[in-house]
Amino acid sequence: MVTRLRSAAGLLGLGTFALAAVWPLQAHALFGDDEARKAILELRQKVDANQQATNAANEEARETSAATRRSLIELSNQIEQLRAELARLRGQNEQLAREVSELQRLQKDVQAGVDERLRKVEPLRIEHDGQSFAAAPNEKRDFDAAMELLRKSEFGPATGAYNAFLQRYPASGYRPSVLYWLGNAQYASRAYKESVESHHRLVTEFPTHLRTPEAMLAMANSQIELKDTRGSRRTLEDLVKAHPTSEAAAAGRERLARLR
Repeated sequence: MVTRLRSAAGLLGLGTFALAAVWPLQAHALFGDDEARKAILELRQKVDANQQATNAANEEARETSAATRRSLIELSNQIEQLRAELARLRGQNEQLAREVSELQRLQKDVQAGVDERLRKVEPLRIEHDGQSFAAAPNEKRDFDAAMELLRKSEFGPATGAYNAFLQRYPASGYRPSVLYWLGNAQYASRAYKESVESHHRLVTEFPTHLRTPEAMLAMANSQIELKDTRGSRRTLEDLVKAHPTSEAAAAGRERLARLR
């Protein structure tokens, strides 16, 4: 009995010892799971927070990307508008350049026309038969045309040209020369009376002109043709007296000798 009691007591002691040994392990395991769950919760919170932050960042990035795309589209549109405006301005510049070129050409044409008209009316400085005077271009042209007719021995047309010249340019510096050559053309046409009148006008109006001695000699010749011997002698005497050193005076002396 005592032995059985001792055995039971021993078994009870062993059980108690075993329970004492197992309890700390179970307690440790229980408290370790709580810490793990707490750590997991914290980790999940951090993950959630990171996910939220990531989502927010992604959303912000998407918004930024969308804004950037809108800005790029707007910038692209502005660039296209600027290109279109630049093309329009270039077109305008080219048109203006063409218009300026055309205006310059027209201005040159107008200036050339003005210069041409001025050349037609601007007086020329003429040196003729020992005289210096101003003459309009048309005036010189008409004189040259009359002289050309005379050189071609077209005495009738030359006479008409000289008479027309005197009517058109009564105060011309060519007048004494025209009177002289008019008288010669008339003489060649055997219009002796008219020749005397033309040469007499020269002698009367321009007594010191280069052509005057020759005109007096020619006038005497016309008077001879008209059988006006007295008038011819008087003209030759006036020639020798007024222009004694001229070649015409020398010829006049010879003719005076024959008339006597």
